[in-house]
Amino acid sequence: MKLNVIQFNESFSPVVDGVGNVTKNYAYWIKKKYGKSYVVTPEYPGYVDDEIFPVLRYPSIPLVLRKPYRLGVGAHNPRLWKKLNSLQVDLVHAQSPFTSGNLALQFARQKDIPLVATFHSKFYDDFREVTRSNAISWMMTHLVVDFFNYADAVWAVNESTKETLISYGYKGRVDVVPNGTDFEIPHNLDILMQTTEKKYRLDPDEMVFLFVGQLIRQKNIEMIIESLKMVKAAHINFTMLFVGEGKSKERFEHMVRSYKLTDHVRFLGKILDRDELKSIFARADLFLFPSIYDNAPIVTREAAAVKTPFIVVKHSNAAEGVVDGKNGFLCDNTSDSLAAVILEIAAHPERAREAGLGAQQTIYQSWEQIIDTIVLPKYQEIIQAFKKQ
Repeated sequence: MKLNVIQFNESFSPVVDGVGNVTKNYAYWIKKKYGKSYVVTPEYPGYVDDEIFPVLRYPSIPLVLRKPYRLGVGAHNPRLWKKLNSLQVDLVHAQSPFTSGNLALQFARQKDIPLVATFHSKFYDDFREVTRSNAISWMMTHLVVDFFNYADAVWAVNESTKETLISYGYKGRVDVVPNGTDFEIPHNLDILMQTTEKKYRLDPDEMVFLFVGQLIRQKNIEMIIESLKMVKAAHINFTMLFVGEGKSKERFEHMVRSYKLTDHVRFLGKILDRDELKSIFARADLFLFPSIYDNAPIVTREAAAVKTPFIVVKHSNAAEGVVDGKNGFLCDNTSDSLAAVILEIAAHPERAREAGLGAQQTIYQSWEQIIDTIVLPKYQEIIQAFKKQ
């Protein structure tokens, strides 16, 4: 069956985040195997798209408090709508409920085709971080729920995220469609590890810890740095690599200096080269991801692809499917607990190898698998049901 699908999202390359990654891989695999794909997203100054599918951009302004994100402001842009109106599309998928989501809704209704909306994020937490007001944050969250009420199908990325949407007041049906990764299981792990060691001058005998993601407080990065202070005090030889950018980067760098960790911690910035990022994941002995903000983090799937074990906070959305010691490690939401788990693994490295293998066997799923076995059948079902209305 040929299928033409258009994805709408607020973030896309060169902004690197989980939802942008989802959008890109949905569009890529639909285009590669099943039909035509399009992505609609705000403009990013100076960036030239180089995808196998068309990317339709519309005017935007910077989000000062959420760099490097941009806010789309051209919902009625004539050039965009001229292109949109020329497209023959079977289904619209909104990966965001904001400007791009409302564009998706308008386009779906105009074309009389179904709208799928995926719930990805703890939006209340985002709003609370910016407004510092419970009342305003709940008002904005209810507007998000209103958007999902207009969708013909609503998806969430795991059961925990589904429960979050329901807790916001959404009462309709929610299907779970998990995230995947574009990392293929490599057959040259040793070469990948050596590549990273050479480039970043890493000692083959030292432990390497890794974090990949936005450098913002919601990701619990302060907890990572505090735990590293304790690991250093235990005389463990380690290097911590932070990959990513974010508004709190300077704050974290200051913490590292004040804790006298500069010889152990490196901030590598944003890395867009997927092969380079894979090699860094492969060299890491532990992926530290104690975020209680994230729902179904793609980065843990990326770690699993190269058999790198990860630590997440127990009972968090990110911990769904993780069995302690079997396919990952769990800690409490404290720096003491995170440090204790790191030290336990350092003392028993065989446990890390076992958990890394378990993660590859149970956590890892490629985006191609997700699209083939879950997304495409659901798209077809939604299109058929819509036609019968």
